[in-house]
Amino acid sequence: MGRVEGKIAFITGAASGIGAACAKILAREGATVVMADLQDEMGQGVLAEIRDEGGDGHYLHLDVTSEQGWANAMVEVMSKFGELHILINCAGTTHSKSSFPSEAEFDEWRSIVSVNLDGTFLATKHALGAMKKSDPVNGSIINISSVYGMVGLPGIGAYNASKGGVRIYSKSVALSCAQEGVNVRVNTIHPGIIDTPLLQRALSRNPDPEAARMRYDSLQPVGHLGQPEDIAYGALYLASDEAKFVTGAELVIDGGYIAR
Repeated sequence: MGRVEGKIAFITGAASGIGAACAKILAREGATVVMADLQDEMGQGVLAEIRDEGGDGHYLHLDVTSEQGWANAMVEVMSKFGELHILINCAGTTHSKSSFPSEAEFDEWRSIVSVNLDGTFLATKHALGAMKKSDPVNGSIINISSVYGMVGLPGIGAYNASKGGVRIYSKSVALSCAQEGVNVRVNTIHPGIIDTPLLQRALSRNPDPEAARMRYDSLQPVGHLGQPEDIAYGALYLASDEAKFVTGAELVIDGGYIAR
């Protein structure tokens, strides 16, 4: 349908899960996708799938916590394409185990906040700088937060804090762009429990992974987990010009999880 035809989209965490789904769907809708991740072999595999379907893309290795890495990535994007229209920031991590706050480890806190919140800051900072060089400026930044950036859950304080930070930081950036007349919209998506490799790894640590998965299914009002594509279609809308009046907003895609 060409909903993002001719646009250049930069997607982090693009080697698997939500990031890979976003890359595939935006490519089908006409965008040239620049995929970034640390899992190079998997990322190249997703890129090959996109090209096999007739899409256009490029892959690069990126540690989202490295400011120099971001600076280099934007130089590469601008030298190759000359403009940037879309950022979808999907890279993220979570706890290896639940812990009571007095027993939480500072190193784990710093690791989670570094990827989820610092990574979002660096992504937004450097992508926005590139978008402002496009002519005309017409950008959309989509930061993937979580339902746990809106509601708390015991034992995952660092994840709650980092995803809540993504939510409110994105609103500040949206208002800054609007105030300065910079035509870049900034929004967050808040997935519920999605069947991604991150969740599958968590389930594999359970003594009975299948029973654990059934418990997760039962927690969803709709009766089942979400799929990465469910989030990617929301990102497609926010990335497209259909959402030209949407900024500073939260798109919750959670099967009704926090509606109760």
